[in-house]
Amino acid sequence: MQMGTTTPSVALPVFTITRSYTFCAAHRLHTDQLSPEVNHKIFGKCNNANGHGHNYTVHVTVRGELNQETGLITDVEALDQRVEELVVKRFDHQHLNFDPAFEGVVTTGENLAKLIWELLVDRLPSGRLEKIGVVETRDNFFGYVGDPRP
Repeated sequence: MQMGTTTPSVALPVFTITRSYTFCAAHRLHTDQLSPEVNHKIFGKCNNANGHGHNYTVHVTVRGELNQETGLITDVEALDQRVEELVVKRFDHQHLNFDPAFEGVVTTGENLAKLIWELLVDRLPSGRLEKIGVVETRDNFFGYVGDPRP
């Protein structure tokens, strides 16, 4: 029996780029599954019936191999246009609780990061979505890594 020869695989270097985008939006942390008292206990002042706002910063990290011609892993201008179209325009100066994607979902930073992932994961100009980060306040940063779907 003759053993086949295998060529050792050479790992190509992988790079990431993170781009930042901003929008302003309001939300109310509340769920109808809990009593008003429990909502207030869990969410505190963020349960204000009128909502409250944040100046959000979203970090979009893309992973990929270096294009030898351009020296880039993705078309940054196309990425910026895609995020502007799918995320910034959708949420800027809106109340997140009224967005259909948040029906029955608490508008936490975690859930916002997950939704942004879903909006972008299949829509990048090139590369793969590596991570979404959402800065809600000076003290709150939410990171999400979902199914990378090629």
